[in-house]
Amino acid sequence: MLEKTPAVRVFRGIVLALAAFYWIETWFETDLSAFGWQFRYLTIWGLTFNLIAAALMVARSRGRTKRRFDGFIGMTAVVNGIILFMYWRLYFIDPSLVNGPTPLPAWREYYLHGLGAVLQWIDAFFIFGAFRDLRGTLARLLAVLLAYILWIEFAVGPLNDAPAGKVTSGLPYPFLNDMTQPQRLRFYAQVVLIGLVIMAVQALIARGLARLDIPPGSRPRPATRPEG
Repeated sequence: MLEKTPAVRVFRGIVLALAAFYWIETWFETDLSAFGWQFRYLTIWGLTFNLIAAALMVARSRGRTKRRFDGFIGMTAVVNGIILFMYWRLYFIDPSLVNGPTPLPAWREYYLHGLGAVLQWIDAFFIFGAFRDLRGTLARLLAVLLAYILWIEFAVGPLNDAPAGKVTSGLPYPFLNDMTQPQRLRFYAQVVLIGLVIMAVQALIARGLARLDIPPGSRPRPATRPEG
């Protein structure tokens, strides 16, 4: 079984170690006086999902569980896609839209908005074989996005004074504070739509790989006629 080979065990161990390092590191780089701490940011939600996913994959490789957790792994892959797409889209317009006046160090920025997601995708598509439970993935994705929107609109924003924008203050990403509430609602709807498109694309990629028997054993079996 591919998941229990020495190479995959080493790979998953490295992925878990990196996710744990960056997750712990955020506690030392975050202004803990701000309500919500680092969890104000969707990026850190994604990092947390990556850490949990990596731990689950290590547990599978070591034979500690046989559960697939397919819905969670698929949701994590999609959230990673949303984070990368939205972050770099806004970054190339103006880095201050997402980072404010203080840019992230390159070693942190490229892991949080690049390498971490790529490593999770490599496992999800080429080792684990994700997106076998599309309903579970979709349900978890919508739940996470709705929870994050409610979190920043009704807790993070009202309980923080910074960053401040032209319209409001306290929302985690500076550009959101320059939007009226109807504008933000339209933006959130766009993010959900982007998430659905990313999920559809990733599911198609997973199906295409399965037809090529990647990972091994994932190729759909042809239906057999009952005897007699």
